[in-house]
Amino acid sequence: MLEYTWRWFGPKDRITFDEIRQTGATGIVSALHQIPVGEIWNREDILDRKDIIECAGFTWSVAESLPVHEDIKRRTGRYKEFIENYKLSLINLAEFGIHTVCYNFMPILDWSRTNLVYKFNDNSEVTRFDFAKFVAFDLYILRRESAEKSYPREVVQQANIYFNNLTSAEIQDLKNTLLLELPGSGEEYTLDELKAKLKTYEKIDDRQLKSNLFDFLKEIVPVAEKYGIRLAIHPDDPPWSLLGLPRIVSTEEDIGEIIAVMDSPANGFTLCTGSLGAGYLNNVSNIAKKFSHRINFAHLRNVTRDEKLNFNENYLFEGDVDMYDIMQTLVHEMNQRRKKKRSDWQIPVRPDHGNQMLGDIGKENYPGYGLYGRMKSLAEIRGLELGVVRSRQFIIKN
Repeated sequence: MLEYTWRWFGPKDRITFDEIRQTGATGIVSALHQIPVGEIWNREDILDRKDIIECAGFTWSVAESLPVHEDIKRRTGRYKEFIENYKLSLINLAEFGIHTVCYNFMPILDWSRTNLVYKFNDNSEVTRFDFAKFVAFDLYILRRESAEKSYPREVVQQANIYFNNLTSAEIQDLKNTLLLELPGSGEEYTLDELKAKLKTYEKIDDRQLKSNLFDFLKEIVPVAEKYGIRLAIHPDDPPWSLLGLPRIVSTEEDIGEIIAVMDSPANGFTLCTGSLGAGYLNNVSNIAKKFSHRINFAHLRNVTRDEKLNFNENYLFEGDVDMYDIMQTLVHEMNQRRKKKRSDWQIPVRPDHGNQMLGDIGKENYPGYGLYGRMKSLAEIRGLELGVVRSRQFIIKN
């Protein structure tokens, strides 16, 4: 069976271990958010977090995320020092039995939404990305130089109409939403800080950023191999360029190139069905099947999307991603790994970005990380897996 996990943001997370236990999760996905990006995750802090998790009766299954410093992504400044720090963090995690590490290579912005609280059709709340709203932010709030050249004329017109009908409070809300930084950090950029960071990528296109990622992988994958670490790069969210920044983990082709550059079980990816699913041309089922041998971690959530680059979260079985097909792939891959007697045959999976619903409505939490919506998703994931396993057994038996 899959390893059912739950993302926990540390001691300040309002969701308790007692509540997590009742969801059916046995593994915890966590990170040391208090450590500045680029610094070493030292043994003492790792052990402290591990002890907290294990004393509550769980396993620290996945480190998500071990963040990559911007100097590494740009391959400038102190990047060599930060790569060595990253290696030491991996070694320290492995020493205490944390062997799955999720990370991303998205420049500056970890993820982006235009609505953190979007009323769903049943009055639950989800996150949403509206392309025209994002363009309005870029053109009229951030005022990025030459931003208008990045978008089709009709989208610029839509953005203009939308922005001119906003109240001052709505403009401030859009600004705050799009300046939200890494989940778990609780920090935000100012407009000036964001503009300054964007300038550091002016001469870095997709090709250069991908080259920098490949150089990074050539450094860290051998270390991961040696210490039994399974790296799992997270797809871009959303999977297209924002604010003129390069995006390099957005498509089937991207994932294939990343896996090929260091062909090793240590060099895998996180199958995030929501991030990949937001891309209108992405067939997530095909991506999962083609690269199932390198799925080292899975985030299961669904989205409803359109060809105009709009999308919102949806319930697990009600979006545009075929979750039944995804689960068949995961079950088949685990069976193959078990036949090969791999120690890492069990794929950790967590419910991702559940609807804010029931008693969670009105309570503060990281966007998409309430209790009841994720509990519902995890129950559905568990039921779906059992149904796939039993149906396969029935077919073989009969």
